[in-house]
Amino acid sequence: MSTGTPALPLRFGYGTNGLTDLRLDDALALLADLGYDGVGLTLDHMHLDPLAEDLAARTRRVAHRLDALGLDVTVETGARYVLDPRRKHGPSLLDPDPDDRARRADLLVRAVRVAADLGAHAVHCFSGITPPGTDEETAWTRLAEALGPVLEAAEDTGVPLAVEPEPGHLLATLAGFHHLRRLLGDPAPLGLTLDIGHCQCLEPLSPADCVREAAPWLRHVQIEDMRRGVHEHLPFGDGEIDFPPVLHALADTGYQGLTVVELPRHSHAGPHFAEVSLPFLRGAAAAAPLTSRSGEPSATH
Repeated sequence: MSTGTPALPLRFGYGTNGLTDLRLDDALALLADLGYDGVGLTLDHMHLDPLAEDLAARTRRVAHRLDALGLDVTVETGARYVLDPRRKHGPSLLDPDPDDRARRADLLVRAVRVAADLGAHAVHCFSGITPPGTDEETAWTRLAEALGPVLEAAEDTGVPLAVEPEPGHLLATLAGFHHLRRLLGDPAPLGLTLDIGHCQCLEPLSPADCVREAAPWLRHVQIEDMRRGVHEHLPFGDGEIDFPPVLHALADTGYQGLTVVELPRHSHAGPHFAEVSLPFLRGAAAAAPLTSRSGEPSATH
């Protein structure tokens, strides 16, 4: 069911957090059949459980499956209840209890090791919401300290950690990412996950300009439609984003990772949205001429 080759040197994936009603083997086979280049693999109880006692063996099986299907992978860590069945995304890196912060950091270290075993190009994570009664300076200090062992693991394995600005979180914007980067002394393993919808939602720059601004630190990209001021992941065409300029800006940066469709609340129709999203992205990628880094039109790429 391949829909042809994209006009730009971009590689598209689909997130398993939008395919949670499928077994992982079936989800991977679906994406390969549809012509995706890779997968954003969210570690969760139904898809490569990061807390499983036999995690290493499960990871080896998934690695073989990805290789057989010709799929690249990035590892994502946004599972809602993988650590706490009662608290969405809890515990976080900002929790008052240091043991709770350590549990989240341990999950991220596990994710880095899984990513290394899978040959993934990055591990995604986010800060979490500032707990009630916690001042901002304390929250940033907790975040920087909690990420220490994760960044060590990232450096040891050569798999970059890609922090995502998330609306409503302590680290919500590109400016927040740069603040964290400076707090940590700009460590080499620290990179950025850029969610294109989040740029539309709350960044002062356009999504295409966000891509250009983020280029030096860009390690992972998530993509979906969204409206200004409303944090709701939407199928392509249901929001306000003009995608051709975004994709051309992304290609022009030389980004080499996956651009992963992020529709976590559409799993009830995941196969349908996986099928229609790839032709949309390829069409958007072919809709306008690529510009060079100097801003001049480029005839070839």
